[in-house]
Amino acid sequence: MEAIKPYKKGAAYSYALGAFPTYELIAGKKENITGVYIHSQYTDEEKIRNTCKENNIPVLKDDKLFSKVSDKENCYVIGVFNKYEDTLNSDASHIVLVNPSNMGNLGTILRTALGLGIKDMAIITPCADIFNPKVIRASMGALFKMRVQLFSSFEEYRKLNKKQEVFTFMLNGENTLEIQNCPKAELFSLVFGNEATGLDDSYLTAGTSVCIPQSPEVDSLNITIAVGIGTFLFTHV
Repeated sequence: MEAIKPYKKGAAYSYALGAFPTYELIAGKKENITGVYIHSQYTDEEKIRNTCKENNIPVLKDDKLFSKVSDKENCYVIGVFNKYEDTLNSDASHIVLVNPSNMGNLGTILRTALGLGIKDMAIITPCADIFNPKVIRASMGALFKMRVQLFSSFEEYRKLNKKQEVFTFMLNGENTLEIQNCPKAELFSLVFGNEATGLDDSYLTAGTSVCIPQSPEVDSLNITIAVGIGTFLFTHV
């Protein structure tokens, strides 16, 4: 295996930092893994070795690597994998993120979506790097159990995914989203904007525009909270 260097967006590989994200990597994308590194201080070495052996994954030790690629002192396992491309399931419901830029938020949204039963996410570029270890760590490895596809525009996304009914989440949305009036759609695309700017007015006509009611004491909800509320209502009410 080639020497692992600090992460760069242009690299062909990335890594999951920590035991739990690495186990999720093995469970979701074992065919992309090139190796698992364990630190000499890791206390559950036998379990990770057995799991890797069952999946024909090389296990290596290199304590210096951990200080090189991780800023967390409690990181004792690193799963290294080749980057890959996914294709959305056109017969499933989707979450669509338009130009997400915060890596922590993106990771949290991935984990929230998976927890609420959505396994397909479209991301409109430009956007945060989905393979950055910070995104992976924030998602707790949820990335590896989802299909995430990048698109250059919302129009490109819609050309390939026409079955879903579109709902755009906007502060000036025409319909107030509440438990008693949440629309029922067999397949849906829930569209959320950038953390700083939200969706521009062109999205008012992209589908049914909805707003989440909030107190006038704040200008907007955090994007991760908005995605959680919206997705819960569409999947559980």
